[in-house]
Amino acid sequence: MSAVLADCSQPAAPVAVVLLGTGVVGGALLKLLDTPAAAPLRLVGAANSRRQQTDPWRLAQRNLREQLRHEGDPRDDAALFAALDASDAAAKVIVDATASAALAVRHASWLAQGYHVVTANKALAGGELAGWRALQAALASGARYGDAATVGAGLPVLSTLRRLRRCGDSLLTLEGVFSGSLSYLFNQYDGSLPFSALLDQARALGYTEPDPRLDLSGEDVVRKLLILARHAGFSLGSDEVEVESLVPPALREVDTATFLDRLSELDAALAEGRAQAAARGNVLRFLARLDQRGRARVGLVEVPPTHPSARLYGTDNQFALTTTRYNTQPMVIQGPGAGPEVTAQALLGDALAVACGS
Repeated sequence: MSAVLADCSQPAAPVAVVLLGTGVVGGALLKLLDTPAAAPLRLVGAANSRRQQTDPWRLAQRNLREQLRHEGDPRDDAALFAALDASDAAAKVIVDATASAALAVRHASWLAQGYHVVTANKALAGGELAGWRALQAALASGARYGDAATVGAGLPVLSTLRRLRRCGDSLLTLEGVFSGSLSYLFNQYDGSLPFSALLDQARALGYTEPDPRLDLSGEDVVRKLLILARHAGFSLGSDEVEVESLVPPALREVDTATFLDRLSELDAALAEGRAQAAARGNVLRFLARLDQRGRARVGLVEVPPTHPSARLYGTDNQFALTTTRYNTQPMVIQGPGAGPEVTAQALLGDALAVACGS
């Protein structure tokens, strides 16, 4: 299991931080790093995909994210980590606020080198089973892995699941809405607007992944389901999850810009499905399900208005855990599961937990 990061009132020592990714979530984290709550954290480097900054004066500027769009040194991870190593801080943290699979595969090696890693990136823990196993092996080095932002945007899902398992409880079934963006879309989808128009709204609000197909394909939900299942003790591979994609075959291989130009091609099939569900008094929800045999499915489901997922609001995520001890009715964890601010707060919380030495 990943190391558990807990809260504390008195940080043990200053922490040096390198931030990888200054997009929507990374930008929100930069704002939080400029608040009193982040006082124990010292930013020694920040980078987007093309440029980086390690100069202390420039790192302290409030417009750092905007600066990096136009100026800064060329991206060079060796120089970034040299700045981290040069710090006299007792603990050194790499924050991965990207969705880059290429960066995620390096998490295990960073941990093995003694860096702590805090991440919103699901591509390693929720990717191939071999990557998950490499991550668990790397944690034997004693470095910490802050992963609260990978599932539920910081809702206490992983921490609860880990605690239950440490107490000898076992997960039997898991069901819920694991995507804030898909929750928002189907909570709003009543036929008054085309689905593509709602998707544009969700993108503008920062609720979707940079490429919305990661949400619509179910891939993002699959990664979260795999992370949860693996923490519960299921050695589940990504090829073992049945997935229903909302992306038409003709749009799956095109570049992102072309896909965004052709969003209206999503509308007809979804409108038909919504109308059929409504005729039966039901609504559509994008659900993830895992049973005690390890069978998993992600996809669109027609549910009655009495179903818990039919009563969600906004970007709410919902996780219903049935365990050997919570078996009469499931334990339900629910709350906002998308948005840069709550995701950045989860990253901040995990970084501060490193500062606490807990």
